[in-house]
Amino acid sequence: MLNKAQIRYCLDTMGEMFPDAHCELNHSNPFELVIAVALSAQCTDVLVNKVTKDLFQKYKTPEDYISVPIEELENDIRSIGLFRNKAKNIQKLSRMLIEEYDREVPRDRDELTKLPGVGRKTANVVVSVAYDVPAIAVDTHVERVSKRLGLCRWKDSVLEVEKTLMVKIPKEEWSVTHHRLIFFGRYHCKAQSPRCETCPLLELCREGKKRMKRIEVK
Repeated sequence: MLNKAQIRYCLDTMGEMFPDAHCELNHSNPFELVIAVALSAQCTDVLVNKVTKDLFQKYKTPEDYISVPIEELENDIRSIGLFRNKAKNIQKLSRMLIEEYDREVPRDRDELTKLPGVGRKTANVVVSVAYDVPAIAVDTHVERVSKRLGLCRWKDSVLEVEKTLMVKIPKEEWSVTHHRLIFFGRYHCKAQSPRCETCPLLELCREGKKRMKRIEVK
């Protein structure tokens, strides 16, 4: 695993590569963000944004989502994976916001995770992006990059990855680092075709060096 100086170098390098890293899910308020992140499970942000472009025009409030038959909402998000389960959770989430939270999206992560379809990752995204609370949301990109670079151990669970990053990264940098790790994984250190040959972090990356040796052998 990387030492403190090496981690600092990684963070600074990703900052130089992606200085404008940000949440790429389109939204205009915390409620839309909750819906968008819930829809993004096992789905790309690009597809979610295509769906929410019309969805957010049709549904403005929690009441709007529960005022239609479930079949209608399913049809509105049909192009997204797991659309039936997501539609069900969106209606349950909307009803819960009305009945228990006075239509306001909670600012507390633990309260957020009580909402149907909202897990720890979604809650971290919401508190960080919507409410500017330091948090590290571990999605597939953050987990992959963290393990490849040696910021954490390969055998670590998603929760262990999050806790390790929270220890190794200054709290004031949690949110921005979360976005930079995502951008680094989405556009550079990709799952299937990582750009190891042009990576400025190659010398620190054990997995990258292994991959380059395999390519050289071929």
